[in-house]
Amino acid sequence: MPDFPYELFKDVISANNDFIKGFEHSELTGVAQRGLAIVTCMDSRIAPLSVVGMGPGDAKILRNAGARVTEDVLRTLVLATYLLGVDRILIMPHTNCRMAMGEEEDIHALIQREHSVDTRGLEFRIVSDQIKALTTDVNRVRSYPLLNKGVIVGGAIYDVATGKLTPVDC
Repeated sequence: MPDFPYELFKDVISANNDFIKGFEHSELTGVAQRGLAIVTCMDSRIAPLSVVGMGPGDAKILRNAGARVTEDVLRTLVLATYLLGVDRILIMPHTNCRMAMGEEEDIHALIQREHSVDTRGLEFRIVSDQIKALTTDVNRVRSYPLLNKGVIVGGAIYDVATGKLTPVDC
């Protein structure tokens, strides 16, 4: 097994050493103190807890490309609703998302052309209509039979240019 690549992660380890000097969250548990789970995109422009006025320990954050509800998201939400205090779920895609610009075939072709890798065996879940995809995902979670009873699910789009969260009727 290869050794940890310390030199390439020097900035990360150094930042963590600074972080632990002021660490003040050791009393937190794994329970979402405000009962919220947010499904959002992996885009680094999004600070999910800040967007909704929360902090560490308040909510569960699930991230993937495009904020799509996948089987793994559903699996995680089942655990969160039974074991981690989640009784509200917000599905929160965002504006200017690469996963909402074009078609599935376009992304596969781009990766093939620029990197010579055939990714057609993967489903990226690219969407051309973000509102329609959000509505589908919200309703998929709402109708999922294994979620704890009484869980409330909503959808909203986060604007990366303004910080505004716009609720969407689903």
